[in-house]
Amino acid sequence: MIITWIGQSCFKIQDKVGPEGKTLVTDPFDKSIGLKAPNFESDVATVSHDHYDHNNVSSLRGEPFVIDSPGEYDVKGIMVQGIASFHDDKNGEERGENTIFRIEMDDLTIAHLGDLGHELTDEQLEELEGVDILLIPVGGVFTIDSKKAVKVVSQIEPRIVVPMHYKIKGLNENIDPVDKFIKELGVNPTNEEKLKINKKDLPQEGMELVVLVPSN
Repeated sequence: MIITWIGQSCFKIQDKVGPEGKTLVTDPFDKSIGLKAPNFESDVATVSHDHYDHNNVSSLRGEPFVIDSPGEYDVKGIMVQGIASFHDDKNGEERGENTIFRIEMDDLTIAHLGDLGHELTDEQLEELEGVDILLIPVGGVFTIDSKKAVKVVSQIEPRIVVPMHYKIKGLNENIDPVDKFIKELGVNPTNEEKLKINKKDLPQEGMELVVLVPSN
């Protein structure tokens, strides 16, 4: 599997490279956030909530199957489960609903938390049992901040953590940089341009923090 971070909450997840490979894209954003909008082929697109920095599926090439609500989906061998959650810690009163996505492809289980705004309930945690790779927002303001993100990491206990939705060069949203989360988590990060991972390569003990360079 190859996971490429485009920026914000957008990732390109490929089970393999080449004509037989499948690609899933999470939360494609509009260029108005200051970054170049994603523009590549996709088989599946997940949208955690209907905001312009997460729902720009029209920028993707091909005709991706769009998943934007809770439920269970099987698209071209990619298993996706949408789990209801909220964009804030007041049951959606401030920013509405958010969908967490559990993605199973290439024998790996990924959780993409979208713009999660709260710690997880027991029901949500049950749905997320066995997550290998966690894609988690850490920038605060519109999502959980670094302290709450660390609590969510400890709830899920993934093998690999990949932070997202934090301040980077060009992004015109005023949110925290990733440094706060790294310090709060207390794990030395590995910096990668892309995460290339197989099931057998997952850490057997402990947890790894991978900070990806945005490809934007």
